[in-house]
Amino acid sequence: MKKIVYFMAALTLALASCNSDDSEKGVLIEKQPIKIEKGLMTPEVLWSMGRVSGISVSSDNQSVLYSVQYFDIAQNKGNIDLFVVPIAGGQPVRITKTKKSESEAVWSADGQNIYFLYEGQLWKMRSDDSKRKQLTKYESDIEGFQFSPDESKLLFVSQVQYGKRVKDIYPDLDKSSGRLIDDMMYKHWDEWVETIPHPFVADLTKKGLENVVDILKDQPYESPMKPWGGMEQLAWAPDGNAIAYTCRKKTGVEYSLSTNSDIYLYKLETKESVNLTKGMMGYDVDPVFSPDGQSIAFQSMEREGDESDKNRLFIHTLSTGMNRCISDSLDGDVSNILWTKDNNRLYFLSAVEAVTQIFTVESMGKGLKQVTNESTDFEKIELAGDQLIGLKHSISRPNEIFRIQPADGKMVALTDENKEIFDQLKVGRVEKRMIKTTDNQEMLTWVVYPPDFDSTKTYPAILFCPGGPQGTVGQFWSYRWNFQLMAAKGYIVVAPNRRGVSGMGQKWKEQISGDWAGQNMKDYLSAIDAVSAESYVDKSRLGCVGASYGGFSVYWLAGNHHKRFKAFIAHSGIFNCESQYLETDEMWFENWESGGAFWDSKNVIAQRTFANSPHKFVQNWDTPILCIHGEKDYRILASQGMQAFNAAKLRGIPAELLVFPDENHWIVKPQNSILWQRTFFNWLDKWLK
Repeated sequence: MKKIVYFMAALTLALASCNSDDSEKGVLIEKQPIKIEKGLMTPEVLWSMGRVSGISVSSDNQSVLYSVQYFDIAQNKGNIDLFVVPIAGGQPVRITKTKKSESEAVWSADGQNIYFLYEGQLWKMRSDDSKRKQLTKYESDIEGFQFSPDESKLLFVSQVQYGKRVKDIYPDLDKSSGRLIDDMMYKHWDEWVETIPHPFVADLTKKGLENVVDILKDQPYESPMKPWGGMEQLAWAPDGNAIAYTCRKKTGVEYSLSTNSDIYLYKLETKESVNLTKGMMGYDVDPVFSPDGQSIAFQSMEREGDESDKNRLFIHTLSTGMNRCISDSLDGDVSNILWTKDNNRLYFLSAVEAVTQIFTVESMGKGLKQVTNESTDFEKIELAGDQLIGLKHSISRPNEIFRIQPADGKMVALTDENKEIFDQLKVGRVEKRMIKTTDNQEMLTWVVYPPDFDSTKTYPAILFCPGGPQGTVGQFWSYRWNFQLMAAKGYIVVAPNRRGVSGMGQKWKEQISGDWAGQNMKDYLSAIDAVSAESYVDKSRLGCVGASYGGFSVYWLAGNHHKRFKAFIAHSGIFNCESQYLETDEMWFENWESGGAFWDSKNVIAQRTFANSPHKFVQNWDTPILCIHGEKDYRILASQGMQAFNAAKLRGIPAELLVFPDENHWIVKPQNSILWQRTFFNWLDKWLK
């Protein structure tokens, strides 16, 4: 539901965790050659693609280390292998080919070795996969790591027990499956919260880890923060004597109501932490030390409880303790902060007009400028001397690695992982279209046309409803909500940046909070009405699809579309806002977006929200609907999809329900994903063709 729902980084993490459990007895997962019939995208073609991620630049700025994940549909598994490509350009070299995944890979300080995680422990090897050696045998899995600058110490993350188990209270009931719960946040997104991540620091010797210290020893707090936080939420000081970490020091009900996280500085000598952002009430995350160790840059939101507040670029000066914002002039969110080596400038990512681009600003807050300007989304950037290395994608192409010149934004591709596939594919044209809304605003809308589009013919069209509700409808590439796949099936895709999305300015983003059934619903209809007015769109064959908040949108429009649509598909959507309020985990989200609790009769905004719950309009349903949900989705429980399906059947509306017992808010297993796609298109084809 929250804005990060559609971030590809999160999806990549989910895919890695769900699909890299290959047995040594299994078959080696390799990229298989594929012949594409008629040049059209299929779900099987999508799952045959190598997925590029995890870039790391060598200390001599000569090479980029990166990961590629391959999948085997028959085995229902995936595997991550490592590659190196010269920054100057050249043929990428695959350096691992094993039956288990090498992940979180980084170069050593001298550029001679590669450190990586394998089977939950830290390993190292040469860049040709020689001299492979296991460095740790820690009692629990290591989930992420960072070396101190001199590589004598290791900062790593591992899980610790949270709360008591039944067997801790009643040792004689050690086989009981019951959970005793006495506070909130007992479940979060896709797990029962029985462990939480803690940061540890240790000496790394020839014997392994020694003098291991839990930075949050005996504290029931998590760092990095669940569910999305990784090693970007922790950082070594350049002198190796301190560690900055992100933490929300709250539990239970207080945790569920607050987004107030802070940046702490932990000193190795004293083993004490100091709060650097005390009094700053929103999310403060992702500390990055300046090369001289005098300052820490970080991301900060102002308001507690608003998880989609403006994400600003702040700098903390260690000598004075002052925090100052240096991105006030930017009407967008900041992420992926990098310092230049001279401490005078920073690079970061921000979305403008629905595309995520590279920006730069001086450390004193002057000279803010946009480095790149093209119709693609950058997912990650790294410094490489006086150049940048970026990972970017678009609606028409998945992640590839590029070398970028900061002076003019010009770039050169370093990888083309799926060239043999795209050489065979027909790709539909993507149009950026500005559509007038009911309140006379210009709304950026992506329109994706089928391959071999012929304007003299007519086509069915699909309205895409995004999640979040503050998720950006940018140039994203998805392995499920893939617009090129929809276009290849003969559909025109209409994807509006309706009110509430990120990347169109803070005012545009904030309008939706407390108004879920208001202006943004009018925006949806403005988009589909404008496109369906074209002669090549068959207005009698319009569909409406979406997930998460997009699923809410589908359920709401099903009762308020005035005969526009002939088919609906809702994935992980909210159907009943009242039950959602009491079923979900992150109450700060519900309180901010809904305005409060449904029992607060004096709260006008809350009462308006719950009066407009989709289930209140079921009496108007008249259109076939497909409901999809994962039973491990604890953000929006599967009961929401089941309620919607039951309501449709009881009203005599054609309906189907697709439930995945082993999936969460996403569908990440290969065969489940292909079943999802086949069911999705079978439903659309049944009612729109």
